[in-house]
Amino acid sequence: MTTPPFGEISQEHRGDWVRLRTMAYVRALALGGQAVALLVAHYYLGLRFDVVLVWLVMGAAALSILLSLLLFPQTRRLSESEALLTFLFDIAQLSCLLYLTGGITNPFALLIIAPVAVAAMALGSRATLFLAAMAVALITLISLTYQPLRFDDGTVLIVPPILAFGFWAAIVIGIVFQAFYAQRVAAEATSMANALLAAQMALSREQKLTDLGGVVAATAHELGTPLATIKLIASELEAELRAQPELAEDARILREQADRCRDILRSMGRAGKDDTHLRRAPLEAVLQEAAEPHLARGKQVHFLIAPGAEDAGDQPLVLRRPEIIHGLRNLIQNAVDFARAEVWVQAEWSDTRLRIRIRDDGAGFSPQILGAIGEPFIRQRRDPERPNRRPGYDGMGLGLFIAKTLLERSGAVLQVGNQQGVARDLPGQPRLQGGQITIDWPLEHILADRDAPLAPNQPLSA
Repeated sequence: MTTPPFGEISQEHRGDWVRLRTMAYVRALALGGQAVALLVAHYYLGLRFDVVLVWLVMGAAALSILLSLLLFPQTRRLSESEALLTFLFDIAQLSCLLYLTGGITNPFALLIIAPVAVAAMALGSRATLFLAAMAVALITLISLTYQPLRFDDGTVLIVPPILAFGFWAAIVIGIVFQAFYAQRVAAEATSMANALLAAQMALSREQKLTDLGGVVAATAHELGTPLATIKLIASELEAELRAQPELAEDARILREQADRCRDILRSMGRAGKDDTHLRRAPLEAVLQEAAEPHLARGKQVHFLIAPGAEDAGDQPLVLRRPEIIHGLRNLIQNAVDFARAEVWVQAEWSDTRLRIRIRDDGAGFSPQILGAIGEPFIRQRRDPERPNRRPGYDGMGLGLFIAKTLLERSGAVLQVGNQQGVARDLPGQPRLQGGQITIDWPLEHILADRDAPLAPNQPLSA
């Protein structure tokens, strides 16, 4: 079994979550319930069974719980195989207890479902399937052969065969249903946890890149004066040392390296210092920044920025938040990946709303997954043409989920679909059938205050 990547919650390693002490406490609670049921049945209801063997089975379970508490530290977590063996022991112990106390006629036979349901939430699918099969096999065995319950006068407790068969069928169906249901719920919860973790990491990365861009730009600005001084002195030395070619060459190299440092710093930071100006920008600038990594990938990306109504006013100044940049970037990347030649990023606004449409001239979203767009880890049949359209990509919907999650955090509403027919609002009115993603914001959620003063620049710390 392979180790999951750092930060990922693997479906096949969920057994590693389970603390041994938590498992011991739950098993002790279940054992206490079994003991109470046996005492009530024996002393209050007058049912007779092999008390010695019954308490031996109970003692074995109690001993296993006690040893687990004494021999292992409180922080010990069970591995997949250890958790599997623990659940298997509990199923076997309960089956032995049922065999000694009436088998399938014992109403508490229903409790054999419990270990399977708990295991389905804690273990992987193969381990759960194995435990469910063992539980079905054991409950079938004790429905065929068991020690019947007797009353004080020796009368055997008899259940009509049709009811016994019904008990067996209900328990088997319950095992199958509970195992499947709990496994699916746990798998979806794990997938969602992985996806939310990925979204959080993507947002954190985008925030760090934004902060780093401001620091680098500020560094470039602060170092401009000393580099200019170095260049000036080197130029003067080069002029004065013309009679000494070797020293003049050294001065020339010094001047060229100063120029090189200046060019490197300029290329590393384009904006100003980390002030309020970095956190707001015109709508077109934000869209250009989001699309920039995908503009040189062989597809033509068109930006169409226009008001949606005559009274909409000038182009809005919007918040330059990392989640907005990263979310738009993921959506534009998806469009560029699947487009044949062209992608359109269309933005329009009114006095209350901002709407952005991202379209491409590709084949569009597959009908099989269209309803699941925005869900993480989409399972679908492999398309043999997919590697040709998107080389090196084996996506599972995580990018769109991250984009949807980040943009919805900013107040946006996303709609995903396919275009059909002529796009009359695009230049040239092309006929499209590719994907279309619409992002709709209330303008107040994304609009930056034009009149807000810039925050003071912070000096660089050593």
